[in-house]
Amino acid sequence: MTDETLRLTARITGVVQGVGFRYWTARKADELMLKGTVRNYHDGSVLLVAEGEASEVSQLTSWLHSTQAPGRVENVDFEVSEATGEFNDFRILG
Repeated sequence: MTDETLRLTARITGVVQGVGFRYWTARKADELMLKGTVRNYHDGSVLLVAEGEASEVSQLTSWLHSTQAPGRVENVDFEVSEATGEFNDFRILG
């Protein structure tokens, strides 16, 4: 992959609320030096927006699909687009 800056927008479903999913996702994003947000969604899913270098975005996507992600991830619907640069850090939102 190149060093271009990308935006990952993902909706994660499964057992992903009440299991530390947002906390550990934020820790992983910080480790990868990504910026963005993660929040619980009203339907029980988690919404993730992360921006950073393509290689780090790819690593986060792989992590979401791995057994290392907390809870039980059943599906990750995601799209990758050009980064907007709107984030200064990575935050957990309500």
